[in-house]
Amino acid sequence: MKTDIIFYRLFQEFPDIFFELLGNSPESASLYQFSSVEIKQTAFRIDGVFLPTQGNENPIYFVEVQFQTDWEIYSRLIAEICLYLRQNQPLNGWVLWFYTQTGM
Repeated sequence: MKTDIIFYRLFQEFPDIFFELLGNSPESASLYQFSSVEIKQTAFRIDGVFLPTQGNENPIYFVEVQFQTDWEIYSRLIAEICLYLRQNQPLNGWVLWFYTQTGM
């Protein structure tokens, strides 16, 4: 697992420093366990993406339509969009258009 070893060791040995940086009590560190976490990538499929034509500075539109209850919809959407942005590194801004018919 690749980590920034200096900060990993610093937070591993002195976790209270992190909470002091946040403006919290250093004792807050006793309520947490610090580690480096590897995240396995799963396949994502965005319902639709409107990409501006080449040279066009309009935003990218991510489209999601939901007709069934999905309690993980927001975290999944954020993960999908962030992964897309990381892999494609577009210069355009972006917008999420979300439609739900579930009463969520």
